[in-house]
Amino acid sequence: METKVQQADEAPPPEAQPIVSQPPPPPLSEIAQMVCGSCRHLLTYPPGAKHVQCSCCQTVNFVLEAHQVGQVKCGSCTTLLMYPYGALSVRCSSCSFVTEVRDHNMRPPWSAQQGQPTPPSNSVH
Repeated sequence: METKVQQADEAPPPEAQPIVSQPPPPPLSEIAQMVCGSCRHLLTYPPGAKHVQCSCCQTVNFVLEAHQVGQVKCGSCTTLLMYPYGALSVRCSSCSFVTEVRDHNMRPPWSAQQGQPTPPSNSVH
């Protein structure tokens, strides 16, 4: 009977290699996106994250939800700009023009954020 001794520098046969599987990527409906505030790279992150670090420039970006963000057009090039509520002005990422926010800075009324109220039912309790 002949026994084969495996050398230390030989790789084990393919059937003996451990199988390392990557978890499947999350569905697109479970991925949120934002643009890095520093280098303008598109970042993806799981919904609900509060901060996202850019893999390109390492900037930590604060994530704002839709109800925390206002929109205004740039006063120079009319690019649609987004800003956190409470900001006095916003600098355009395309032309660097600073647009005063003023009247656009008001958060929508709470009832508008929640949607239209449902009519009361006619049942008597």
